[in-house]
Amino acid sequence: MSARVVSVNVSERKGVRKKPVDEVVLKTGYGIEGDAHASSEWHRQVSLLALESIRKMREAGLDVSPGDFAENITTEGIDLVSLPVGTKLMIGGVLGEVSQIGKECHARCAIYYQAGDCVMPKEGIFITVLRGGRVKAGDSVAVTDSV
Repeated sequence: MSARVVSVNVSERKGVRKKPVDEVVLKTGYGIEGDAHASSEWHRQVSLLALESIRKMREAGLDVSPGDFAENITTEGIDLVSLPVGTKLMIGGVLGEVSQIGKECHARCAIYYQAGDCVMPKEGIFITVLRGGRVKAGDSVAVTDSV
């Protein structure tokens, strides 16, 4: 199976579950239009989490779905946490660069309290947008050398 986008998700506020939408527009050097995490001021413009991570949480008894861990893009078929910082990814027609693996949670956010646990700190990754475009469920995800 080739890697693909399972869901694209946005929220108007930080620290809450994101809602799946049909399509998102990623802007170069900014992130996803209309998402609370988008900013040209930092390196965590877009977050990704694998469906495989969400399935682990389901197997642990949690009722969770794509977007519930506040990830912008839910993927399937690619080991996100094994990608080193600096790796370039083609997501549909968008070019991104891995900018951070996991994150430190200083306090338990709404997601932790709503879902009972959070995999984002250990298994989520973040990218900056090098070349923008549209992304939707079903788009391919691949490591690339493109610039």
